[in-house]
Amino acid sequence: MSTRYPFTAVVGMDDLRLALLLNAVSPAVGGVLVRGEKGTAKSTAVRALAELLPAVPVVAGCRFSCDPGSPDPGCPDGPHEVAPGAERPARMVELPVGASEDRLVGSLDIEKALSEGVKAFEPGLLASAHRGILYVDEVNLLSDHLIDHLLDAAAMGSSYVEREGVSVRHAARFLLVGTMNPEEGELRPQLLDRFGLTVEVAASRDPQQRVEVVRRRLAFEDDPAAFADRWAGDEAALRERIVTARALLPQVTLGDAVLLQIAATCAAFEVDGMRADIVMARTATALAAWAGRTEVTSEDVRQAALLALPHRRRRSPFDAPGLDEDKLDETLEEFKGQDQEPDEDPEPDGPGDGGPGDGGPGGGVPPQGDGPAAENSPAPEETSPPAPEAAPAPRGAGSGERAAVAASEPFRTKVLSVPGLGEGAAGRRSRARTEHGRTTGSVRPRGALTKLHLAATVQAAAPHQKARGRTGPGLVVRRDDLRQATREGREGNLVLFAVDASGSMAARQRMSAVKGAVLSLLLDAYQRRDKVGLITFRGRDAEVALPPTSSVDAAAARLEKLPTGGRTPLSAGLLKAHDVLRVERLRDPSRRPLLVVVTDGRATGGGADPVALAARAARLHAADGTASVVVDCETGPVRLGLARELARELGGTAVTLDDLRADSIAGLVRDVQGNRKTTARRAA
Repeated sequence: MSTRYPFTAVVGMDDLRLALLLNAVSPAVGGVLVRGEKGTAKSTAVRALAELLPAVPVVAGCRFSCDPGSPDPGCPDGPHEVAPGAERPARMVELPVGASEDRLVGSLDIEKALSEGVKAFEPGLLASAHRGILYVDEVNLLSDHLIDHLLDAAAMGSSYVEREGVSVRHAARFLLVGTMNPEEGELRPQLLDRFGLTVEVAASRDPQQRVEVVRRRLAFEDDPAAFADRWAGDEAALRERIVTARALLPQVTLGDAVLLQIAATCAAFEVDGMRADIVMARTATALAAWAGRTEVTSEDVRQAALLALPHRRRRSPFDAPGLDEDKLDETLEEFKGQDQEPDEDPEPDGPGDGGPGDGGPGGGVPPQGDGPAAENSPAPEETSPPAPEAAPAPRGAGSGERAAVAASEPFRTKVLSVPGLGEGAAGRRSRARTEHGRTTGSVRPRGALTKLHLAATVQAAAPHQKARGRTGPGLVVRRDDLRQATREGREGNLVLFAVDASGSMAARQRMSAVKGAVLSLLLDAYQRRDKVGLITFRGRDAEVALPPTSSVDAAAARLEKLPTGGRTPLSAGLLKAHDVLRVERLRDPSRRPLLVVVTDGRATGGGADPVALAARAARLHAADGTASVVVDCETGPVRLGLARELARELGGTAVTLDDLRADSIAGLVRDVQGNRKTTARRAA
C-alpha cells in the first residue's frame, strides 16, 4: 500500500484544512467542494484526510458496511443480528470522471433474475463509500447521469438499483468531497447545493511559503515512509483531537440568539431554500466542538457563513462565488443576542481564529510540526482563481480601436441544435443515442448489459423454450437472448462563436446588444452542458480568444474585455473557425459542432476580393457538414442582407438579434434543420 502525504504536512490552505476537519468532526455538515487552480494540492489534502478518520465498526462479512449496533433492516446481505462486530479503517472511495453507471450504483445479474428469480447484486462505489468518504476529482466534468445518481443518494441516504421491475436498495450515507478547476466549467446548481461547504484555494504568492512547499514535497518523494514517520506524532495528535471533538459534539448547545443570527444571515444574502440555514447551524456547532467549547458563539456563525454561503448566493453562472464580509458583519451585529456579551478573557474561538498556523489547544488549524507555520496566507482577493486576461489586440488593428463596452442584459434564447442523431456526451441540446431517454428499439449487447429491453428479450427466448427442455413456469433464458434497449436523449455540443469585432460593429449601442446576445447564448450553453469556444476577428486577422472549453465563465470574461475597431476580415474569422473545428474533430469526434457567426456580414479586409474569399471560406464549413447559425447584427432602415447571404453559403440559417429571443418567433430549430436539408439536396 502506497504511503499518503500527511495531512499535517500540508503548508497553508487554512480554509481547506478547516473545512475538511469540520466534516471529520461532524459528517452531517455535508461535505466540501474545493475550487481552485491546477497544482494547488487540492487532491493531496483530501486524500490525506482519510488517514485521520476514526475506525468504523461494521458487521463482519457485510459488503455494505452495516453498523453492528443498528444494522440496516433492508441490507441485501441481511438481515443481521445486533452484535459487537468488527472494526475497519475509514474508506475513501474515488469516483473516476469516466466511470460507468454500473460502477457507481452496482449491477444486477438480469439473466439470473429472469430465469431463477434471484437478486444477484454486485455492489458499486456508493456501497463502498457508505460511512466513509466519496471523493470526486474534477467533479465538474462528471457526466449528468452519474450526477443524477449522486443527487439521489445524497438526498435519501440510500441507493436504488432498478432493472425491469427487479430492484435492490442499500444504505449510502457518505461524506461527499469534490475538487474542481473553475476554468474547466461550473457545476449544476443542484449538485453545487449538495456540498455543505466550499473553499477557494490558490497557490501562495509568498516566496518563503512556496519554498517550504517544494522542500516538503521533494522530501516526501525521496523517502515517503521516512517523511510520514517525521509527521506521525502530529498526525496522532490531530486524530485524537477529532475523536475528542466528536465526543463533545452532542453536548454543544445552539441558542436561540445564535439561530436568529444564522437565519438573518441567510435571509440577508438571499440564498435559496433552507439547506443553507441547516448547514450553517451544523458547521457552527462543529466549530464550537473543535475549539473545545459547548456553546456556539457569533464568531462561529461568522466562520460558518464564510464556508457555507459563497457557493449558494450565485444568481447566474457568471457570478463569482464570494461573500461581502462587511455586510456579513453588519448583519451579525444587528441580530446579536443580548445574552452574548464579549468575554473579558476570551478563550480561542473557532478553528482559524488564532491565525494561520495556530496549533494551540483552541486553534482550528492542524499543527505544522517543525516546519514553518502558514503565516502570510493569501489575502481574500488572492484566494480566488485569477480572471482570464483580456486577449491582446490583433496586429494591424489600427488606431481605430475602441474601448470595450458592457453587455446588455442577457435574455432567454431560442434553442439552436445540430440536425440529425449524434452519439456525443450527455447534455441538453441536440438529439442523440444515450444511456438515458425514451426507448426506441433494441440491439444485441456488445459488452455488459446495462439497459434490458424486456419485451425483445422474451421474444428472442420464446421460440427456444421447448428445445431447452422447459418444464416449470420460469422462462429459460440464455445469454444470447438478452437484448439491450436503445434510447434517445440529448447530447451536449461544441458551440463555437465567431464574433465580428470590427469597426462596423463598434457603435456602442450595437456592440452592447451583440455582447448581450452572445452572453445569452453562453448562458444557454452552460445550461445545456456544452463546450464553448470564442473566435474574434477585426483589423487584418482573426484570433482564438478562447480555445474550446467547458468554462462559460472564461468565455464571458473574454467577451467582456473585447475591444472593437478596424476592418472586417470575415474570411480570416471563418478560416480560423474551420481550423479550430478540424482539430476538435480529431480530439473529440463524437461531439458535434455548432458554429455561431455574429456579424453584420460586411467583408472589408483579408484580400483583393474579401467578399469572394469569405464566401469560399463559408463553403468549407458547408462541405464539412457543420451546422451553423448567423446572427445578423445589421441595423437601420436600409439593410444589405449580407449576413443572410453568408448563411446561405454556410448552409445554415440567419437570425436577427430580435429573432434570437425565445418569445420572438417559433420554429427556429426547424429553420436550421430545413436549411441544412436544402443544402444537402443541392449538393446531391
